[in-house]
Amino acid sequence: MNDLKPISALVFGAGAIGTYVGGSLALAGHRLVVVEHPAIAAELRARGLRLDVSIDKNRRAAEPLIVPPGAFGCVPSLSEAMEHGPFDVAIFAMKSFDTAAALEQIKPFADKMPPVLCLQNGVDNEPAIEAALGAERVIAGTVTCSVARRAAGDIVLEKARGIGIAAGHPLSRRLEIAMNVASLNAHLYPRAADMKWSKVLANLPVSATVAIVDMSPAEVFAHPGLYGLEMRMFREALRVMAAQGIHPVNLPGIPVRALALALRLPSFLARPVLAKFVGGGRGGKMPSFHIDLHAGRRKSEVEWLQGAVVRHGEKFGVPAPVNRLLTETLLALVRGEIPVAEFSRQPEKLIGLLANGRDA
Repeated sequence: MNDLKPISALVFGAGAIGTYVGGSLALAGHRLVVVEHPAIAAELRARGLRLDVSIDKNRRAAEPLIVPPGAFGCVPSLSEAMEHGPFDVAIFAMKSFDTAAALEQIKPFADKMPPVLCLQNGVDNEPAIEAALGAERVIAGTVTCSVARRAAGDIVLEKARGIGIAAGHPLSRRLEIAMNVASLNAHLYPRAADMKWSKVLANLPVSATVAIVDMSPAEVFAHPGLYGLEMRMFREALRVMAAQGIHPVNLPGIPVRALALALRLPSFLARPVLAKFVGGGRGGKMPSFHIDLHAGRRKSEVEWLQGAVVRHGEKFGVPAPVNRLLTETLLALVRGEIPVAEFSRQPEKLIGLLANGRDA
C-alpha cells in the first residue's frame, strides 16, 4: 500500500467535525463523499462546504476556505453513497447518541463497508461498531479541536489542536499522513484506550454541572461546593481508569497528564490548574451540554461521558456516585422529567442530593 496515495473517505454527516475533517481532506486532494439528509445534501451540492480555519495561522489561509460543488460528493442515502465506492475509510464524527441509528443504516451494506475511523466522544462507540462490523474494521480516534457549526457544511475552527488515531491498524499510518497533508495535525497513539479515556477526562470539566445549575464555568469553580463536586467527579474517573490499567496521555493541544497530576494535589493547589485548563479549553463559550439543554434538545452525550465512568466503574468495582448524580440529573432535565429551572442557580440543591445519599 502506498501511504502517500490519496484516500477515498465516506463521512457520515456534515456537522461540525464531519465538515472540518472531511472538508480539509477534500481541500488536500483526497476524495470525499458525505451522507446527509436529502434537503441538506441538495443544499450542499449547490453551495459546497465553507471552512473558516483562519485561527490555525501556522497551517491555514487567513480567508475562509471553500470546497466547491463538484469537488466532493454529497448524497442523501448510504445506498447511493455505496454507488460511489469503494472507500478506504468511513468517518464517524456524529454525536454518540446517533451511533445506533448509523449502525442500523449500515446493516444492509456491512460487507461493503470500509474500516470506520471513530472520532466520537466517549469510549463505547468503538465496541458498538466492532459488534456490527468486526474488530478489523474499527479504528479508534479523537478530535481535540473546538469546531463550531454555523450551518450544515459551514464551520469555524475555534481552537486549533489536532486529531488522535490509534496505531496498529493497517490503515492507521496512511490516515495519519493524509490528515497531516490536510493540515489536521494528526498523531498516532499506541494504546487506543489511553487515548480515548484521556479525551473523556478532558471532556468532563464543568460540562454537566454548568448545564444543570445554569452557571458559567468560572462561577462553578468559584463556588466551594461545586468545585468540590468537580474534584470528586474527576477523581472517580481516574480511579475507574486505573482499575482498567488505563493511563492518562497528552492529546494534541491538551496536557491531560498535567491535569491528572493536578487532580492528585490538595484542592487549593489544584484549583488554579483546573481553572486554567477549563478556561484555555473553552474560553467564554458554554459547554455543549448547556447549549443542548437550553436549546430544548432531548438528547445529551452525558450518557457517553459521565455515564461511561459510572458503567465502567460498576464493571470494575469502582463506585462513581458523583458521575451518577450528574448523569441521571442531567438526563432527567433533558427528557423533561423535571423542569429545566429546577436547579438553576441553586447549587446547594444539587449538592444536597449527594449529601443526602441520593444518586439522582
